[in-house]
Amino acid sequence: MKFPEQLLYSTDHEWVDFSSESVKIGITDFAQDQLGDIVFVEFPEVGQELTQGDPFGEIEAVKTVSDLIAPVSGIVLSVNEFLEDAPDQINQDPYGQGWLIEIKIDDSSGKEELLSAEAYQENL
Repeated sequence: MKFPEQLLYSTDHEWVDFSSESVKIGITDFAQDQLGDIVFVEFPEVGQELTQGDPFGEIEAVKTVSDLIAPVSGIVLSVNEFLEDAPDQINQDPYGQGWLIEIKIDDSSGKEELLSAEAYQENL
């Protein structure tokens, strides 16, 4: 499994990419592996305010449905509409084409509560 070093991770198995002004969020390689074949993603509305630790959508696999938990707080700028027709991209490329949402965070986003790749792997 891959855990890119430049990302931060939540204990709920989401990753966060802070490499630009807006922040991308997805689920980890570990999470997609545990879920199995992903068939549907329920996204939040663009403009919706997310609060760290609260559900912001659902991800459905062949055998289960799981909540998506906001790893940081912010406002939804966009969702990965490509996944509406190809949710299996999450299984194939969870850190690339399989990203879920892009948000704008504020100073109280909760970034300091996220884990490094190494710390995330230690918690698996």
